[in-house]
Amino acid sequence: MTGVSKSPRRQISPEKSRPTVFWPLAAVVVPVTGWFAKIEITGAEHLPVEGPYVLAPNHYSEFDPLIIAVATWRLGRAPRFMAKESLFRVPVLGWALRATGMVPVARSSSAAAAKQTLKQSESLVEHGRGVIVYPEGTLTRDPDMWPMRGKTGAVRLAVAGDIPVIPVATWGVDRIMPRYGKLRFWPPRKRVQVRLGPASDLSAFRGTTGPAKLVAATDVVMADVSALLGELRGLTPPAERWNPSAHGQKETGRLEP
Repeated sequence: MTGVSKSPRRQISPEKSRPTVFWPLAAVVVPVTGWFAKIEITGAEHLPVEGPYVLAPNHYSEFDPLIIAVATWRLGRAPRFMAKESLFRVPVLGWALRATGMVPVARSSSAAAAKQTLKQSESLVEHGRGVIVYPEGTLTRDPDMWPMRGKTGAVRLAVAGDIPVIPVATWGVDRIMPRYGKLRFWPPRKRVQVRLGPASDLSAFRGTTGPAKLVAATDVVMADVSALLGELRGLTPPAERWNPSAHGQKETGRLEP
């Protein structure tokens, strides 16, 4: 079983207490992840017990989505991710994504994509669901594994429905699976820290649709994520986020537009 740091006992939301497809998934994923990681969670009180939210983690290992999923489940919420829209058209996989309430990614900034984002946001509010969105869209390119420049998908989804964005940082997952490296099976139960912070203050961006303001709102979220990671690492994060474009690197976002 995956370890969780001691904290006041949280109320379990109906989406976890009622039988769903997440139950059999958790029966497999939780113990498997527990072999690799001993998860220590702080800031659990910042994740709403009920209602919609957008969880915004840093991303530096192909394994960290499993850590975030298990931590979210341990805290009483069903872990739903954004996924590429094309995956929803794949037989069986598409059914599984829809059955678990995963959210398709709007891949462009067109009017149709904006309409889709609004619809997704309204659905989260209507059903009281949360979604996990990696603002960076792919593994960080920062040489020191700090969060790099974020993309606007998370805040677009949040401001459309006035949904709180909860920043979260993890540290230690690279000892399980290094960035672009291979999975390490031994030793088991490596220490992994997960820290949630209070919702990012996006009050100045409510109703925002302009690109410049969405970028500014995203910078607020990324600064909050970086600060949490700095607390876990005992270091001061860089004042500016790594920009792949400025360093001649090609961005290959896979999780978020």
